[in-house]
Amino acid sequence: MKSLHAYLNRYVSALISEKDFEMIAGHFTPRKLKRRHYLLQEGQIADYFAFIVKGSMRKYYLDDKGKEHVINLYIENWWAGDRESFTLLTPTQYNIQACEDCEMLIITKENKEKLCRQSVIFNEFVVRLDEKYSIASQKRIASSISSSAKARYDDFAACYPEFLQRFPQHLIASYLGITKDTLSRVRRQSL
Repeated sequence: MKSLHAYLNRYVSALISEKDFEMIAGHFTPRKLKRRHYLLQEGQIADYFAFIVKGSMRKYYLDDKGKEHVINLYIENWWAGDRESFTLLTPTQYNIQACEDCEMLIITKENKEKLCRQSVIFNEFVVRLDEKYSIASQKRIASSISSSAKARYDDFAACYPEFLQRFPQHLIASYLGITKDTLSRVRRQSL
């Protein structure tokens, strides 16, 4: 829970006291997930989000030909889930799978909404997190439309250097929307 407390404090205007954090923490449930097991599978409704305390995950979907496309990679202090399914309570088209054994703190949609009503500071956190997510999504879309494979890789390596050590090359290539061969070539160019 300490990692969640520190994480929340990075995004709010006033530090969350121990007492207030105890109330917030009471809305989360600890959960473990073994490597290769799923947090969420296509067709399920995501009525929860997971704060990753330990481990890593990937979010992907399969196209009509069965090819996997990685949408997100997650490590410690990241939130894993499907925002669309969580918000609209519709079946997800994604799979979220543990790449390593994971320890998480789960918050349900009901508890998130309850917390936003009960805690001004948690509500502020949610707004800031949504803003950050929106900005990151816009940057990723713009990059995938107009940047070269090398520029995408260089940006990825600069923004998420720890991901290069944590995830296999084929997942990074899929996340960047390039082939493994292209990834190998641009990595050589970057060195």
